[in-house]
Amino acid sequence: MREPVPFGRYLLLERVDIGGMAEVFTARVTQGEGAGRLVAVKRLLPTLAEDSDMVAMFLDEARIAVQLDHPSIARVDDLGQHGATYYIAMEYVAGRPLKAVMDALAARGERLAVPLCSLVAVRMLAALEHAHARCDGDGRPLGIVHRDVSPQNVLLSFEGEVKLIDFGLAHAGERGARQEPGVVRGKTAYLSPEQAGGLPVDGRSDLFSAGVVLHELLTGRRLFAAPSDLLTLEHVLEAPVPSPRALRPEIPEAVADAVLSALERDPERRPPSAAALAAALGPFARAPAAGSAELAQLMRELFPRELAAERARASTAAP
Repeated sequence: MREPVPFGRYLLLERVDIGGMAEVFTARVTQGEGAGRLVAVKRLLPTLAEDSDMVAMFLDEARIAVQLDHPSIARVDDLGQHGATYYIAMEYVAGRPLKAVMDALAARGERLAVPLCSLVAVRMLAALEHAHARCDGDGRPLGIVHRDVSPQNVLLSFEGEVKLIDFGLAHAGERGARQEPGVVRGKTAYLSPEQAGGLPVDGRSDLFSAGVVLHELLTGRRLFAAPSDLLTLEHVLEAPVPSPRALRPEIPEAVADAVLSALERDPERRPPSAAALAAALGPFARAPAAGSAELAQLMRELFPRELAAERARASTAAP
């Protein structure tokens, strides 16, 4: 984008991501409450405006996410339609995806310190626990399952926050009736075995995906990735899972055991909840205040140009 583009009550500043269903922009609120504030605007691709299934999936993301209120979940502020285009306006997180952090560390021949890996995992799991346990106004569980937990969907901010994003594939309640039997959605290398097999899933599926993310974060190596999606799915279903300690011996045995418990292929053998897995990792995580400060410092070291751009953007955001 060479110039900002007006879009309803928002000014789109820069496109930061595009996928098969939507594109995401950094934007500034120009009218009404919060004028001048930076937000992230996720806009359904114009080519999908007439696709009722894609529109329903996009709207479902907002309807699910708006019911979540947790410091480690990016907040949804607005759902609307401008012209023929549906959009979601979300909390703007100044930072980078966990995938970019791991790549930047790998380029320096480094890995994230184990206590910080555990802290990131504990916060990600706290977000998942909040989603899994969420109930409606009558106290009935909503049955939310993220279904796309991956390093691309965990953001680390320049302030040391951890934010889970993108409930675009989330499953909740009656929406399950709209899921196509046998259809696999999500990033192949982070699917649970039941998800890879097109079977029904519950919150324990997200625990498997979180285990894959943590294994990769600790070791610096992809666990199931292969040259093709088909071979990757075969690895998810059948490949041996090495202990993280085999690749990084300084990892505490209890941390490795917690990761391996999340990676059990039988959901019944996994921890019963995200909270239970977080409790196993908690003793090995950096204390929250100190950990946030360390993560913030690391982010500023790894991404100085991005940080400078964020500061420049923030300085022009206020009216």
